Amino acid sequence: MPIGFRPAQASDAQDIARFFQLTSEGMADYIWSTLAAPGESLLSVGTARYARDHGDFSFKNCLMATDEERVVGMMHSYPLYATAGRPSETDPVLAPYADMEVPNTLYISSLALDEGWRNRGLGLEFLRHAQQRADNAGLDGLCLIDYQANHGARRFYERHGFRIVKTCQIVAHPMLRVTGDAYLMYRPTQNVLGK
Repeated sequence: MPIGFRPAQASDAQDIARFFQLTSEGMADYIWSTLAAPGESLLSVGTARYARDHGDFSFKNCLMATDEERVVGMMHSYPLYATAGRPSETDPVLAPYADMEVPNTLYISSLALDEGWRNRGLGLEFLRHAQQRADNAGLDGLCLIDYQANHGARRFYERHGFRIVKTCQIVAHPMLRVTGDAYLMYRPTQNVLGK
């Protein structure tokens, strides 16, 4: 049976949080640690965040890949618009990312697949869904942040028209599993994803 793609539901929130933990190299856990109540697990914080039905970080901005009823992958994306007047980021770990944006694009904040489902064309199918969403919203393309250490993902994105347009230095923190540079990658709308 072929893999299905469907909009996420609130009941997918724990799977969404789990996929963020897989792909964010510790960044999701770091952010969730700043929101956690004493004794609250980080997965619980992430699950509550994505169970919301409003805001950028909501299940409503997620697309799930399923094998029958089993969730095997997830993409989270939301529109980025010009941010004039937004307060400055004061968290030292997050501050370098404050201007790592391409306005008027669809920002892919996570694209994740369980290990057994990688290298089967599902990542490209997620990108096609993202491009359709960007086109429907009249956005100028897709963007995302990748890490210097993540060579495989960067090759995948470059193969599908993304280019590095900005870099920032990752601020080392014990919760983060990467160091070096972070890359803002952009793919303009006129590029057509490979068949």
